[in-house]
Amino acid sequence: MAQYELLLPKMGESVAEATVIKWVKQVGDVIELDDTILEIATDKVDSEVPSPVAGKLVKQLFKEDDVAQVGDVIAIIEIAGGSEAPAKQDVVVDTAKEEAKPETIPGLEQLPVEEPIKSTSNFTTSDRFYSPLVKSIAAQENVSLAELDSIKGSGADNRLNKDDLLSYIANKKGSSITTSVQHEAPVKEAKSGTPSSIPVVDNINKTSTTSVSGGDEIIEMDRMRKLIADHMVMSKSTSPHVTSFVEADVTNLVLWRNKVKNSFEKRENEKITFTPIFVEAVAKAIKDYPMINVSVNGTQIIKKHNINIGMAAALPSGNLIVPVIRNADQLNLVGLTKAVNDLASRARVSKLKPDETQGGTFTLTNVGSFGNVMGTPIINQPQVAILAVGAIKKKPAVLETEHGDVIAIRHMMFLSLSYDHRVVDGSLGGMFVRRVADYLENWDFNREI
Repeated sequence: MAQYELLLPKMGESVAEATVIKWVKQVGDVIELDDTILEIATDKVDSEVPSPVAGKLVKQLFKEDDVAQVGDVIAIIEIAGGSEAPAKQDVVVDTAKEEAKPETIPGLEQLPVEEPIKSTSNFTTSDRFYSPLVKSIAAQENVSLAELDSIKGSGADNRLNKDDLLSYIANKKGSSITTSVQHEAPVKEAKSGTPSSIPVVDNINKTSTTSVSGGDEIIEMDRMRKLIADHMVMSKSTSPHVTSFVEADVTNLVLWRNKVKNSFEKRENEKITFTPIFVEAVAKAIKDYPMINVSVNGTQIIKKHNINIGMAAALPSGNLIVPVIRNADQLNLVGLTKAVNDLASRARVSKLKPDETQGGTFTLTNVGSFGNVMGTPIINQPQVAILAVGAIKKKPAVLETEHGDVIAIRHMMFLSLSYDHRVVDGSLGGMFVRRVADYLENWDFNREI
């Protein structure tokens, strides 16, 4: 019987590793073509790894919660026929291995390739994610798990990267503060009522599970909810949030959509919602005010060339995910509609690719889909602004006509822009959200699509 090496597949240009979260097939199970072998996770996205062959699973090379690199052999499948030598996947695998090398990962250019540490058992009790490189450095420098958990990360979703750890180690060596005091500090902060670190919150959650009383029910956060919680806390502690509001008269837009939606669906086999229209207006406004499309690195402002708009989508589980429409300014309304519908539908069934949630430069969230008229959204780091659009409501409004002011029933909507006051002042934030509203208010009722 020949053996087939199942490799961790390439999951996107910016994704080099994944965590094994569940083995769907166990050793000895018979596998059909395209059967799901295991489930993996990268940041917010959970994915399934299907089998490209039929056979029997004879070996699992990674345990649940282990981290594998793209191109690693993760399982051995015994297939009928052929020689005894292990079967190889096609040449694409070699490309994936090349892309998974540390020197291709941003931030790792100055470090030599490290041999993986033989045991990561010291890190398995933490709910926080650590890359193999961070674990390796921590093991070499005798950094304990408690210390790791106390270090604030600057990466995506508050992830601790090698620069954060190296900076901590350098400060530790030059400091007279003992390790025991560092370990006690988060606990003292929690007792004093000041914001504590995430590990302290996790410890509180774990101990609170023993204090069930009456009809109360304690629900443990799932992995995605923990990541969202960490990311939101990190965002509020990183950026001074300011929110500006504008009310827009979108009557022409609403009437236009009502006029074209049936013919559009018949022609394109796609439903046109308000979301692609909002995305188009945001993309136009970003081109008018490009300093909204930036990120912050220390004292540096990074002005983004591409306009990649993330759209917040609620999942059936109640969690939130933000797929990204890349180069949104280069798509027409038909293209935006198809992109929005595709990403939203795949998000709901957990079929997004990991790379499809990366690289956003601005985020749009539609709080109106829940009947809310406005909101104060939290910035999706490392971006500097996020726009919330509220529910469209019929309201009496004053119209200026050539014969004088009149009161009419109009379709009105609030837009609220939260922005990072470190780099976006009230004038820029206010002008940007006003420009988005202008594009929506001045919608051409006779526009062809």
